Amino acid sequence: MGQQVIPPSGGSGAGDGIEGIDLKSALEERYLAYALSTIMGRALPDVRDGLKPVHRRILHAMRILKLDPDTGFKKCARIVGDVIGKFHPHGEAAVYDALVRLAQDFAVRYPLVDGQGNFGNVDGDNAAAMRYTEARMTEVATLLMEGIGEDAVDFRDTYDGEDNEPIVLPGAFPNLLANGAAGIAVGMATSIPPHNAAELCDAAIHLIKYPNAGIDKLTEFVKGPDFPTGGTIVDDRASIVEAYKSGRGGFRVRAAWRREDTGRGGYHLVVTAIPYQVAKSRLIEKIAELLLARKLPLLGDVRDESAEDIRLVLEPKSRSVDPELLMESLYKLTDLETRVSLNMNVLSGGRVPKVLSLREVLREWLDHRRQVLIRRSRHRLAQIERRLEILSGYLVAYLNLDEVIRIIREEDEPKAELMTAFKLSDLQAESILNMRLRSLRKLEEMQIRSEFDALTEEKAGLEALLASQDAQWAAIKEQIAQVKKQFGPDTELGRRRTDFGDAPERDLADIQEAMIEREPVTVVLSEKGWIRAMRGHLGDLSALTFKEGDRLRTAFHAETTDKVLLFTTAGKFYTVGADKLPGGRGHGEPVRVMIDMDSDCDVVAAFKAEPGRKLLVASTAGNGFIVGEDEVIANTRKGKQVLNVKTPAEAAVCVEAAGDTVAVIGDNRKLLCFPADQVPVMTRGKGVRLQRYKDGGIKDARVFTLADGLSWQDSAGRTHTRDAKELAEWMGERAQAGRLAPKGFPRNGKFDGG
Repeated sequence: MGQQVIPPSGGSGAGDGIEGIDLKSALEERYLAYALSTIMGRALPDVRDGLKPVHRRILHAMRILKLDPDTGFKKCARIVGDVIGKFHPHGEAAVYDALVRLAQDFAVRYPLVDGQGNFGNVDGDNAAAMRYTEARMTEVATLLMEGIGEDAVDFRDTYDGEDNEPIVLPGAFPNLLANGAAGIAVGMATSIPPHNAAELCDAAIHLIKYPNAGIDKLTEFVKGPDFPTGGTIVDDRASIVEAYKSGRGGFRVRAAWRREDTGRGGYHLVVTAIPYQVAKSRLIEKIAELLLARKLPLLGDVRDESAEDIRLVLEPKSRSVDPELLMESLYKLTDLETRVSLNMNVLSGGRVPKVLSLREVLREWLDHRRQVLIRRSRHRLAQIERRLEILSGYLVAYLNLDEVIRIIREEDEPKAELMTAFKLSDLQAESILNMRLRSLRKLEEMQIRSEFDALTEEKAGLEALLASQDAQWAAIKEQIAQVKKQFGPDTELGRRRTDFGDAPERDLADIQEAMIEREPVTVVLSEKGWIRAMRGHLGDLSALTFKEGDRLRTAFHAETTDKVLLFTTAGKFYTVGADKLPGGRGHGEPVRVMIDMDSDCDVVAAFKAEPGRKLLVASTAGNGFIVGEDEVIANTRKGKQVLNVKTPAEAAVCVEAAGDTVAVIGDNRKLLCFPADQVPVMTRGKGVRLQRYKDGGIKDARVFTLADGLSWQDSAGRTHTRDAKELAEWMGERAQAGRLAPKGFPRNGKFDGG
């Protein structure tokens, strides 16, 4: 970057008309121009009327075509043609898409266009071609336009200079928040969900009365978004308030549903509203895909019975299925729950891109409404003054009717003579000369005097309005109150469609389990760390095959909804879902593929997780402690460090801690039994010394109930038991050396003889 553009070889540079420029500066300048064009002219809405240029131009073109709500429709092709021909030099498809969206009552909370024909649907189907559809403006659009012909806003030349267009609309309707907006510019984006107009009007009126009102108070009126498709917002009030305060955040929206009994204890669930901007057909396809993939074991079937209203019927697998648990699993896996983001990045004052809070957005809209009121009042005042001037001239003419007639009949320059004789202005003289003969009736004079008095009174009112800021705000308050009345909660369009609720407190494990098909499996782990899940609970393991040089380490029964715990020589616990284990075909996969286990580590123990159980863990150095199994569940591939070990020591024992006595045996074949309450319960650490050694370390450990005796198995699979009396000579205190194991204890020093 920063290099000069070099003329082609053989050229003389300046002589060939080639100018060297700095590439870095040129790129920066052109990219900045593109970015500003995108931000200002395409992607971000104006905070004052809530519209982007394309939408503003569509409405302006429809106004020129006189497509008012009480008039007939015109072809959309005609509207689009006028827009791209006069105001918006872009592709017709982009303009028509924008027009279509303004007419979709499932996409826009308060449609600005009244469409006739196929304008798409909530299933995600496209609208018909523009030659088949017709449109006109709605009452909301006319509110946005109100006063546009009364110098309410500034106009600018169009792209070809042949016409002009409004820079912003008067905006008597709080369109930015009521209908929302979305757009992606260069380096910035905007995302504003729709809100309830009546609530926005209440908040604006409160802000007029109390200009320093805070977000906490304003959110008592604007409780949250109000989506055209309904649904339920499940965020807490604190997060909603924070989002409106900063201008950034999001809202969790869930589908609305109800339970319908089908008799004999059966039922089905009916979804009556889906989240905003979710295509119904794609949603049903996703649910069907999950059903086929057996990811929704609680759901039996789904069907669409929608007509005018949304009606998705969900059939549970059985009548015993918990409906809330079924819905939680669907919320987790499908778009029945979505997150709608809030990023109120708009053009402040029509010029500066800025992220505004709820209060700032309302403030700018109110300030714009005041400017519109002042401009319209001044425009009307000028009209009144002009009319009063004309009426004054008429009254002079009536008072001197004979002389006026004489001057008109006899003088060569009647206009100049009238102005001189009666001290009239040019406008008054011209108006008198343009009067019709039938206007000379006595009745007409009375009407003129009546109009003069009425206009004089109106002029005094407008002058008082322009002189008083309080009067201006009172007038704006009255206008907003009228908008609220027109779109109030008792009207079909104005009633709130989106509810607020709390997401039921459900155990994540229950939800996770509800998303897995429950099947029995046998988990098999080999000596070299290959793991697999055989379908069913196998009784005979002798038929299992392994890679050459490998053999069975451990196998246990589980279900696909269970979690498998792995304890390694590094003192770490890893958690793997049984449904995530490779199937029984082949030899499985290495454990290291599924978890981040160091290459120099090995698996000490693998078993099915059982919540609430306690485990005894110990290192080869003879140190250990008891830990709750709930404390060792790891949610990441990296696992959870529980037993701290220092090289050359490593973790060697992990057994269930169910009983009142601990039995420990070392490499030296010395056995020690001591009360289990001498071992502390910890969540992580080195632990305490369980047995003292001169050489070697711990070999195995077991926790048992002394009254039931200590049992072990020999290499032949026979079980041996020693009762409390027989164990008396091996009983002692923690950290003692112990005595040689009793006769018959396995030679490998393991209690299970394996």
